[in-house]
Amino acid sequence: MRIELQLSHKLVPIQIKEGLFAEIYKWIPKVYTGKKIFLLCDENLDSLYAKSLEMQLKEHGYRVSKMVILAGESVKNLSMMEEIYSELLRHEFTRSDLMLLLGGGVVGDLGGFVAATYLRGIRYIQLPTTLLSQVDSSIGGKVAVNLKEGKNLAGSFYHPEAIWMDPLLLKTLPPKEFRSGMGEVIKYGCIGDEKLFGLVEQYYLEGVHDESLLKEIIGRSVVQKVNVVAADEKEGGQRKLLNFGHTLGHAIEKTLGYGQISHGEAVAIGMSHFTRISQKLGQTSGQSVERLNRLLDVVGLPHEIPIGLKKEALLEAIFHDKKMSGNSISIILLKKIGHAFIKEIYRDDIEKYLE
Repeated sequence: MRIELQLSHKLVPIQIKEGLFAEIYKWIPKVYTGKKIFLLCDENLDSLYAKSLEMQLKEHGYRVSKMVILAGESVKNLSMMEEIYSELLRHEFTRSDLMLLLGGGVVGDLGGFVAATYLRGIRYIQLPTTLLSQVDSSIGGKVAVNLKEGKNLAGSFYHPEAIWMDPLLLKTLPPKEFRSGMGEVIKYGCIGDEKLFGLVEQYYLEGVHDESLLKEIIGRSVVQKVNVVAADEKEGGQRKLLNFGHTLGHAIEKTLGYGQISHGEAVAIGMSHFTRISQKLGQTSGQSVERLNRLLDVVGLPHEIPIGLKKEALLEAIFHDKKMSGNSISIILLKKIGHAFIKEIYRDDIEKYLE
Protein backbone atom coordinates (compact mmCIF):
# COMPACT_ATOMS: atom_id res chain seq x y z
CA MET A 1 0.00 0.00 0.00
CA ARG A 2 1.43 3.38 -1.05
CA ILE A 3 0.12 6.60 0.48
CA GLU A 4 1.44 10.06 -0.34
CA LEU A 5 1.64 13.01 2.02
CA GLN A 6 1.54 16.03 -0.29
CA LEU A 7 2.89 19.16 1.38
CA SER A 8 3.38 22.62 -0.07
CA HIS A 9 7.14 22.11 -0.32
CA LYS A 10 7.61 18.34 -0.75
CA LEU A 11 6.02 14.95 -1.26
CA VAL A 12 6.56 12.32 1.43
CA PRO A 13 5.93 8.76 0.17
CA ILE A 14 4.62 6.30 2.75
CA GLN A 15 4.88 2.60 1.98
CA ILE A 16 3.16 -0.15 3.97
CA LYS A 17 4.39 -3.55 2.80
CA GLU A 18 4.99 -6.88 4.47
CA GLY A 19 8.60 -7.95 3.95
CA LEU A 20 9.78 -4.44 3.12
CA PHE A 21 12.39 -4.51 5.88
CA ALA A 22 14.31 -7.32 4.19
CA GLU A 23 14.82 -5.19 1.08
CA ILE A 24 15.56 -1.70 2.43
CA TYR A 25 18.61 -1.59 0.17
CA LYS A 26 16.27 -1.65 -2.85
CA TRP A 27 14.21 1.26 -1.56
CA ILE A 28 16.97 3.68 -0.58
CA PRO A 29 17.95 4.61 -4.19
CA LYS A 30 14.38 5.88 -4.70
CA VAL A 31 15.11 8.82 -2.38
CA TYR A 32 18.91 8.91 -1.91
CA THR A 33 21.74 8.40 -4.39
CA GLY A 34 24.64 8.56 -1.91
CA LYS A 35 26.27 5.76 0.06
CA LYS A 36 26.88 7.19 3.55
CA ILE A 37 24.22 6.33 6.14
CA PHE A 38 23.86 7.02 9.86
CA LEU A 39 21.64 4.38 11.50
CA LEU A 40 20.05 5.30 14.83
CA CYS A 41 18.22 2.73 16.96
CA ASP A 42 17.67 1.81 20.60
CA GLU A 43 19.11 -1.15 22.50
CA ASN A 44 15.97 -3.26 22.07
CA LEU A 45 16.02 -2.88 18.29
CA ASP A 46 19.75 -3.44 17.91
CA SER A 47 19.70 -7.21 18.31
CA LEU A 48 16.23 -7.64 16.82
CA TYR A 49 16.65 -5.71 13.58
CA ALA A 50 19.46 -3.14 13.46
CA LYS A 51 22.34 -5.60 13.17
CA SER A 52 20.72 -7.38 10.24
CA LEU A 53 19.86 -4.06 8.58
CA GLU A 54 23.43 -2.85 8.99
CA MET A 55 24.71 -6.07 7.41
CA GLN A 56 22.15 -5.85 4.60
CA LEU A 57 23.19 -2.29 3.72
CA LYS A 58 26.92 -2.99 3.91
CA GLU A 59 26.53 -5.99 1.63
CA HIS A 60 25.07 -3.64 -0.97
CA GLY A 61 27.81 -1.06 -0.82
CA TYR A 62 26.57 1.38 1.81
CA ARG A 63 28.93 2.85 4.42
CA VAL A 64 26.98 2.57 7.66
CA SER A 65 27.70 4.19 11.02
CA LYS A 66 25.38 2.85 13.70
CA MET A 67 24.55 4.45 17.05
CA VAL A 68 22.60 2.55 19.71
CA ILE A 69 20.87 4.50 22.47
CA LEU A 70 19.04 3.38 25.60
CA ALA A 71 15.38 2.50 25.19
CA GLY A 72 12.64 4.61 26.73
CA GLU A 73 11.30 8.12 27.06
CA SER A 74 14.04 9.17 29.48
CA VAL A 75 16.59 9.57 26.64
CA LYS A 76 14.39 11.96 24.66
CA ASN A 77 16.20 15.06 25.85
CA LEU A 78 18.68 17.76 24.84
CA SER A 79 21.61 15.94 26.42
CA MET A 80 21.09 12.89 24.21
CA MET A 81 20.76 15.16 21.18
CA GLU A 82 24.22 16.50 21.90
CA GLU A 83 25.62 12.96 22.08
CA ILE A 84 24.14 12.15 18.67
CA TYR A 85 25.52 15.41 17.20
CA SER A 86 28.97 14.42 18.45
CA GLU A 87 28.71 11.00 16.85
CA LEU A 88 27.60 12.50 13.53
CA LEU A 89 30.53 14.91 13.61
CA ARG A 90 32.97 12.18 14.60
CA HIS A 91 32.01 10.26 11.47
CA GLU A 92 32.06 13.46 9.37
CA PHE A 93 28.45 13.38 8.22
CA THR A 94 27.42 16.27 5.98
CA ARG A 95 24.10 17.66 4.81
CA SER A 96 24.31 15.50 1.68
CA ASP A 97 24.25 12.28 3.73
CA LEU A 98 21.32 10.35 5.17
CA MET A 99 19.99 9.25 8.56
CA LEU A 100 17.87 6.11 9.05
CA LEU A 101 15.72 6.13 12.18
CA LEU A 102 14.82 2.58 13.20
CA GLY A 103 12.49 2.34 16.16
CA GLY A 104 9.40 3.69 17.84
CA GLY A 105 8.28 7.17 18.76
CA VAL A 106 11.28 8.02 20.92
CA VAL A 107 13.85 7.26 18.21
CA GLY A 108 11.68 8.95 15.58
CA ASP A 109 11.06 12.12 17.60
CA LEU A 110 14.61 12.41 18.93
CA GLY A 111 16.35 11.45 15.70
CA GLY A 112 14.04 13.63 13.65
CA PHE A 113 14.84 16.68 15.77
CA VAL A 114 18.55 15.92 15.42
CA ALA A 115 18.08 15.69 11.64
CA ALA A 116 16.21 19.02 11.63
CA THR A 117 18.97 20.85 13.49
CA TYR A 118 22.25 19.13 12.57
CA LEU A 119 24.01 21.43 10.11
CA ARG A 120 20.60 23.15 9.78
CA GLY A 121 19.06 20.04 8.31
CA ILE A 122 20.06 16.58 7.08
CA ARG A 123 17.81 14.15 5.22
CA TYR A 124 16.30 11.22 7.09
CA ILE A 125 13.99 8.26 6.61
CA GLN A 126 11.60 6.89 9.21
CA LEU A 127 11.55 3.11 9.71
CA PRO A 128 8.87 2.79 12.44
CA THR A 129 8.85 -0.50 14.32
CA THR A 130 5.94 -0.03 16.76
CA LEU A 131 2.23 0.24 16.09
CA LEU A 132 2.17 3.70 17.64
CA SER A 133 4.96 5.00 15.44
CA GLN A 134 3.55 3.36 12.31
CA VAL A 135 0.10 4.90 12.67
CA ASP A 136 1.03 8.19 14.28
CA SER A 137 4.38 9.56 15.40
CA SER A 138 6.41 8.84 12.25
CA ILE A 139 3.95 10.82 10.11
CA GLY A 140 3.53 14.58 10.03
CA GLY A 141 7.01 15.93 10.66
CA LYS A 142 6.53 16.78 14.33
CA VAL A 143 9.93 16.09 15.90
CA ALA A 144 10.81 17.03 19.46
CA VAL A 145 12.40 16.25 22.81
CA ASN A 146 11.14 16.65 26.34
CA LEU A 147 12.16 19.33 28.82
CA LYS A 148 11.86 18.97 32.57
CA GLU A 149 8.76 21.19 32.39
CA GLY A 150 6.91 18.92 29.98
CA LYS A 151 6.67 16.63 26.96
CA ASN A 152 7.84 17.67 23.47
CA LEU A 153 8.41 21.31 24.46
CA ALA A 154 11.50 21.70 22.25
CA GLY A 155 10.91 20.71 18.67
CA SER A 156 10.18 21.56 15.08
CA PHE A 157 8.26 20.53 11.96
CA TYR A 158 10.69 18.60 9.76
CA HIS A 159 9.51 15.90 7.39
CA PRO A 160 11.42 12.77 6.37
CA GLU A 161 12.25 11.85 2.80
CA ALA A 162 10.13 8.73 3.15
CA ILE A 163 8.36 6.53 5.70
CA TRP A 164 8.64 2.77 5.23
CA MET A 165 6.51 0.44 7.33
CA ASP A 166 6.70 -3.33 7.56
CA PRO A 167 3.76 -4.74 9.58
CA LEU A 168 5.75 -7.97 10.09
CA LEU A 169 8.00 -6.09 12.54
CA LEU A 170 5.03 -5.83 14.91
CA LYS A 171 5.25 -9.57 15.59
CA THR A 172 8.10 -8.93 18.06
CA LEU A 173 6.36 -5.99 19.73
CA PRO A 174 5.61 -6.56 23.44
CA PRO A 175 1.85 -6.72 24.16
CA LYS A 176 1.99 -3.56 26.29
CA GLU A 177 3.50 -1.59 23.39
CA PHE A 178 0.93 -2.99 20.95
CA ARG A 179 -1.87 -1.87 23.27
CA SER A 180 -0.26 1.56 23.51
CA GLY A 181 -0.37 1.89 19.73
CA MET A 182 -4.01 0.87 19.73
CA GLY A 183 -4.69 3.90 21.91
CA GLU A 184 -3.73 6.12 18.97
CA VAL A 185 -5.69 3.95 16.51
CA ILE A 186 -8.81 4.31 18.67
CA LYS A 187 -8.20 8.07 18.68
CA TYR A 188 -8.38 8.13 14.88
CA GLY A 189 -11.61 6.18 14.96
CA CYS A 190 -13.08 8.57 17.49
CA ILE A 191 -12.21 11.82 15.74
CA GLY A 192 -13.07 11.01 12.16
CA ASP A 193 -13.52 7.39 11.10
CA GLU A 194 -16.28 5.39 12.76
CA LYS A 195 -15.59 2.50 10.37
CA LEU A 196 -12.02 2.31 11.70
CA PHE A 197 -13.41 2.28 15.25
CA GLY A 198 -15.64 -0.60 14.17
CA LEU A 199 -12.69 -2.50 12.70
CA VAL A 200 -10.87 -2.27 16.04
CA GLU A 201 -14.03 -3.54 17.76
CA GLN A 202 -14.07 -6.42 15.27
CA TYR A 203 -10.39 -7.15 15.91
CA TYR A 204 -10.89 -7.34 19.69
CA LEU A 205 -14.55 -7.85 20.57
CA GLU A 206 -15.06 -10.50 17.89
CA GLY A 207 -11.54 -11.91 18.25
CA VAL A 208 -10.73 -11.53 14.56
CA HIS A 209 -6.93 -11.31 14.97
CA ASP A 210 -6.31 -11.41 11.25
CA GLU A 211 -3.17 -9.94 9.66
CA SER A 212 -5.10 -8.49 6.73
CA LEU A 213 -7.51 -6.80 9.15
CA LEU A 214 -4.59 -5.34 11.10
CA LYS A 215 -3.05 -4.05 7.86
CA GLU A 216 -6.37 -2.36 7.01
CA ILE A 217 -6.49 -0.81 10.48
CA ILE A 218 -2.96 0.56 10.03
CA GLY A 219 -3.74 1.82 6.53
CA ARG A 220 -6.93 3.65 7.54
CA SER A 221 -5.12 5.26 10.48
CA VAL A 222 -2.30 6.44 8.21
CA VAL A 223 -4.72 7.82 5.61
CA GLN A 224 -6.54 9.83 8.26
CA LYS A 225 -3.30 11.24 9.68
CA VAL A 226 -2.06 12.12 6.17
CA ASN A 227 -5.32 13.87 5.24
CA VAL A 228 -5.29 16.01 8.38
CA VAL A 229 -1.59 16.92 8.10
CA ALA A 230 -1.86 17.77 4.39
CA ALA A 231 -4.72 20.17 5.16
CA ASP A 232 -3.03 21.77 8.20
CA GLU A 233 0.70 21.10 8.33
CA LYS A 234 1.60 23.48 11.18
CA GLU A 235 -1.36 22.72 13.48
CA GLY A 236 -3.11 26.03 13.02
CA GLY A 237 -6.59 24.55 12.76
CA GLN A 238 -7.97 21.09 12.04
CA ARG A 239 -4.73 19.29 12.93
CA LYS A 240 -5.56 20.08 16.54
CA LEU A 241 -8.12 17.25 16.30
CA LEU A 242 -5.19 14.83 16.47
CA ASN A 243 -4.65 15.98 20.06
CA PHE A 244 -7.80 14.23 21.28
CA GLY A 245 -6.90 12.83 24.70
CA HIS A 246 -3.41 14.32 24.60
CA THR A 247 -3.84 17.42 26.76
CA LEU A 248 -4.67 15.35 29.83
CA GLY A 249 -2.57 12.41 28.60
CA HIS A 250 0.63 14.45 28.42
CA ALA A 251 -0.11 15.92 31.87
CA ILE A 252 -0.49 12.41 33.32
CA GLU A 253 2.79 11.28 31.71
CA LYS A 254 4.61 14.31 33.08
CA THR A 255 3.12 14.07 36.59
CA LEU A 256 3.67 10.33 37.00
CA GLY A 257 7.16 10.53 35.48
CA TYR A 258 8.05 9.53 31.94
CA GLY A 259 8.13 5.78 31.52
CA GLN A 260 5.71 5.08 34.37
CA ILE A 261 2.78 4.91 31.96
CA SER A 262 2.82 4.38 28.22
CA HIS A 263 1.79 7.17 25.87
CA GLY A 264 -1.17 5.18 24.57
CA GLU A 265 -2.39 4.42 28.09
CA ALA A 266 -2.21 8.10 29.06
CA VAL A 267 -4.03 9.16 25.89
CA ALA A 268 -6.73 6.54 26.52
CA ILE A 269 -7.38 8.06 29.95
CA GLY A 270 -7.52 11.53 28.42
CA MET A 271 -9.98 10.46 25.72
CA SER A 272 -12.29 8.73 28.16
CA HIS A 273 -12.16 11.47 30.79
CA PHE A 274 -12.95 14.37 28.46
CA THR A 275 -15.69 12.34 26.73
CA ARG A 276 -17.35 11.68 30.11
CA ILE A 277 -17.12 15.37 31.01
CA SER A 278 -18.47 16.55 27.66
CA GLN A 279 -21.36 14.09 27.90
CA LYS A 280 -22.27 15.52 31.30
CA LEU A 281 -22.19 18.98 29.73
CA GLY A 282 -24.56 17.81 26.99
CA GLN A 283 -21.98 18.05 24.19
CA THR A 284 -21.54 14.32 23.49
CA SER A 285 -24.15 11.72 22.59
CA GLY A 286 -25.10 9.28 25.33
CA GLN A 287 -23.69 6.08 23.85
CA SER A 288 -20.20 7.41 23.09
CA VAL A 289 -18.75 7.00 26.59
CA GLU A 290 -20.09 3.48 26.96
CA ARG A 291 -18.83 2.40 23.54
CA LEU A 292 -15.41 3.99 24.03
CA ASN A 293 -14.86 2.58 27.51
CA ARG A 294 -16.00 -0.90 26.45
CA LEU A 295 -13.39 -0.95 23.69
CA LEU A 296 -10.66 0.44 25.96
CA ASP A 297 -11.46 -2.30 28.47
CA VAL A 298 -11.21 -5.14 25.97
CA VAL A 299 -7.99 -3.75 24.48
CA GLY A 300 -6.55 -3.49 27.98
CA LEU A 301 -6.21 0.28 28.17
CA PRO A 302 -7.12 2.31 31.29
CA HIS A 303 -9.78 5.02 31.35
CA GLU A 304 -9.53 6.43 34.87
CA ILE A 305 -7.03 9.00 36.17
CA PRO A 306 -4.60 7.09 38.44
CA ILE A 307 -5.45 7.30 42.11
CA GLY A 308 -3.19 9.70 43.96
CA LEU A 309 -2.57 12.13 41.12
CA LYS A 310 -3.36 15.58 42.45
CA LYS A 311 -5.45 17.92 40.37
CA GLU A 312 -3.05 20.78 41.12
CA ALA A 313 -0.11 18.86 39.61
CA LEU A 314 -2.11 18.01 36.50
CA LEU A 315 -3.17 21.64 36.10
CA GLU A 316 0.43 22.81 36.36
CA ALA A 317 1.46 20.36 33.65
CA ILE A 318 -1.41 21.47 31.41
CA PHE A 319 -0.50 25.15 31.86
CA HIS A 320 3.00 24.32 30.56
CA ASP A 321 1.55 22.44 27.58
CA LYS A 322 2.71 23.74 24.19
CA LYS A 323 -0.94 23.88 23.13
CA MET A 324 -1.61 26.74 25.55
CA SER A 325 -2.21 29.98 23.63
CA GLY A 326 -2.23 33.04 25.84
CA ASN A 327 -4.91 32.40 28.43
CA SER A 328 -6.69 29.58 26.60
CA ILE A 329 -6.16 26.08 25.27
CA SER A 330 -7.86 24.00 22.59
CA ILE A 331 -9.35 20.74 23.79
CA ILE A 332 -10.93 18.10 21.58
CA LEU A 333 -14.38 16.73 22.34
CA LEU A 334 -16.65 14.26 20.57
CA LYS A 335 -20.14 14.81 19.24
CA LYS A 336 -20.19 11.05 18.81
CA ILE A 337 -17.78 8.30 17.76
CA GLY A 338 -16.34 9.40 14.41
CA HIS A 339 -17.10 13.11 14.83
CA ALA A 340 -14.90 15.43 16.91
CA PHE A 341 -14.78 19.18 17.37
CA ILE A 342 -12.38 21.74 18.79
CA LYS A 343 -13.39 23.73 21.86
CA GLU A 344 -11.43 26.68 23.18
CA ILE A 345 -11.52 26.93 26.96
CA TYR A 346 -9.98 29.57 29.17
CA ARG A 347 -7.42 28.93 31.86
CA ASP A 348 -9.97 29.44 34.64
CA ASP A 349 -12.33 26.87 33.09
CA ILE A 350 -9.79 24.07 32.69
CA GLU A 351 -10.19 23.00 36.31
CA LYS A 352 -13.83 21.96 35.88
CA TYR A 353 -12.79 19.60 33.10
CA LEU A 354 -10.60 17.74 35.62
CA GLU A 355 -13.37 17.20 38.17
